[in-house]
Amino acid sequence: MKFGIVTFPGSNCDYDTYHAVVDALGEEATYLWHKEHDLRGSDVVILPGGFSYGDYLRAGAIARFSPIMREVAAHAERGAPVLAICNGFQIACEAGMLPGALLRNASLRFVCEAVRLRVENADTQFTNRYDRGQLVTVPIAHGDGRYTADDETLARIEGEGRVVFRYVGGPGDADEWWSPNGSMNAIAGIVNAAGNVLGMMPHPERAVDDLLGSSDGMGIFESILSRVAA
Repeated sequence: MKFGIVTFPGSNCDYDTYHAVVDALGEEATYLWHKEHDLRGSDVVILPGGFSYGDYLRAGAIARFSPIMREVAAHAERGAPVLAICNGFQIACEAGMLPGALLRNASLRFVCEAVRLRVENADTQFTNRYDRGQLVTVPIAHGDGRYTADDETLARIEGEGRVVFRYVGGPGDADEWWSPNGSMNAIAGIVNAAGNVLGMMPHPERAVDDLLGSSDGMGIFESILSRVAA
């Protein structure tokens, strides 16, 4: 299976993502430059973290207009998987591929730490290797990670089971006031209505080796592999 990893000016997690796919998962990966119009036969597209275009205007607001995003949008519309991590999540929201927006952290400070997440939906192509309610440890590193949506959108994604990951302070706890960035309902990751686009602020590509503190992020890549390969 082939993963296409998009690189924008300012991306800084594309190499981490490549390591996760090639060295940890053992699959093929290729870098896709933002000016390209070809996904090079990629089965899965990943929008990695970083600071695309320096996060000028708003995080992800300029990258959303990059030529490669036309191909990424078409890829998603065909039902093929797109994994949008951190800045990628911001870009996916700006591009209308996911609802809501990522705003400045409530603390107005950049946060970089390992956080606990609860798997809210284990029946997606990104989470089928986890159990519902499972707690995982994955790092975050962002200044604009506060997931925000209007009441109607929030009720819809909650009601449709599209909240995939939620920040938790401890076993069984999901208090939005604990959330490291002030995200509504402590939301850390969501999927689109079709279930083939996952956006999440935490970095699973940085949690694929126990030597680095956690391998809990591997479940996402293994889930994609098992579903797409099948």
